[in-house]
Order: sequence, then structure tokens, then C-alpha cells
Amino acid sequence: MLCGAVSVALFFFTASVVRGFSVTTSNPDVKVKENEGVDLTCSYSADFGSNARVEWKFMDPKGSQTYVIFDGKATGPYSSRVTMYGSNLRFSKVTRKDNGVYDCEVSGNGQPGESRVKLTVLVPPSPPLCRVPTSVTTGKKAVLSCHDNDGSPPPKYNWYKDGVLLPLDPSKISGFKNATYRLNADTGNLDFPAVTKMDSGQYYCEASNSAGPAQRCIGAKMEVRDLNTGGIVAGVIVALLLLALLGFGLWYAHKKGYLPKKTESKPKASVVYQPPSLYGGEEEDGDFKQKSSFVV
Repeated sequence: MLCGAVSVALFFFTASVVRGFSVTTSNPDVKVKENEGVDLTCSYSADFGSNARVEWKFMDPKGSQTYVIFDGKATGPYSSRVTMYGSNLRFSKVTRKDNGVYDCEVSGNGQPGESRVKLTVLVPPSPPLCRVPTSVTTGKKAVLSCHDNDGSPPPKYNWYKDGVLLPLDPSKISGFKNATYRLNADTGNLDFPAVTKMDSGQYYCEASNSAGPAQRCIGAKMEVRDLNTGGIVAGVIVALLLLALLGFGLWYAHKKGYLPKKTESKPKASVVYQPPSLYGGEEEDGDFKQKSSFVV
């Protein structure tokens, strides 16, 4: 009984010691304007000891990782604008390339710990690049695209037709219930699965985020046209007439003898070559008579 009580007490004591190893940050979600300075904080409990090892790692939005602080010093790409005071990280100036997450990793007394800080560098959007098809046939698919590479955080996109904002979900707005488009505010694509004449109009896109004023692209007109069946039929008729004229021209030229006639090739005559006898003539030996000849 006493042995069991001692074991339970030791278990809770060990657990409390392990839980005592903690790494924290005062601000896990930091936002700062581009080209300004910022501090990323990191603190740890005394359980790690006075000689605890502290390192900072950076992971960009694509998942690529690199050291910012290693062995107590800033690595090459950060040496000119990053310093460390205590266990905290200080940027003298940030750029949009610094967007991502930073891990403060602490190790000491045989125990590791870490805390994560997300850094968002605020960059206003630039005028986005828009692509609008100028002419689309009725019933065909049309895709209008809009994108900005500069904004941070990534901008949201809105589309306008003839100066009127297109709702994200047209089925919820009475004036757009017949609309068939699909709008993706994250990618900036405006998709028409099958355009109608009502989709003709002047379109432009607007990019916006929390870092600055919204920016828009130059508008462009999309015209939806019916399939020109009359033009197709006329084109086929013209092509058939041209073929008929070409055939008649060849027939007439052949009849009048304007075209060269085919010449019959005569068979090549064979030549028989008979070399002279080695003995000046034919040689007979009893009933055997020998001749040599070659056909060329």
C-alpha cells in the first residue's frame, strides 16, 4: 500500500516537472507594415537552465524552412537586419519575403520546447492584371481572370459589370437570380459555364486587403455573339464554287492540249555479248561442243 502511494506521488512529481518546461510568446500573430521594424518575442521557464540553447527558424508560405538564428548568431541572409536580445528576435526592417511563421526552439536540461509566431508583412495591393475575352459565342464557356502579386495579406477580389458590383452568390440577390456565373474571391476568377447575350458588358476587377486602399484594373468589354451560321454556309458555297472552277479549268486545258501529254517509255533492248573463243573459235571434243556467252 505504501509502495503504491509512493509510485503515484513520483508520477505526479515527474509530470509536474515536465509540464514546467514551457516556451511562450506574448504575441503569436504579428502584423507590421513593409520596411518597418518589429520584435518577435519568446520566453521560457527556468526549468531549461541558465545555459539553455535558443534558436529561431523561419518557414515561408510554401513550406521551405531555414535558420534565422543558429548557435546564437543571425545567419547570412539575416545578418544585416536581425539581432537577438535575450531570447527575442528583432528585425530592423521587414520585407514581403519575411511573410511566414517563426519557431522559437529552446533546449536545456535534456528537454526541448518551442513557440510559434506568425508574421504578416502588410503590403497594399497594386492594380491587378485582368484578362477579359473580347468576343465569345453564345453557349460557350468564358473565364475572366484577375490577379495581384504584390498585396499582403493576399487580396480578395470583386468583379464589376457596367459599374455594378457582382455578388459573390448571385442566387441570394433578386436581381441576379438568373445569373449563371461563378465568382471566386480568393483566386479572382469569374467563370461563365455558358454565356448568354445578357452577359455582354464592360467588366473590371478590384483587389483589396487590410494593408491599404483597393486597386482596380482597366475595364474591358466582353461581347457575346450568336453563331454566324449564314457566314459558315456562304463560306462552304464559295469553297465548292472554287473547286468547280478549278476542275473545269483543268478539263478545258487538257482538252485544248495546253497540258503536256505523257510520253510512252520504250522497252530497253537487251544486248548479247559473246566473247571470242580462247582458241580462236569453237572447240569440239568428241560430241561435246562448248560456247560461252553473256547477256547484258
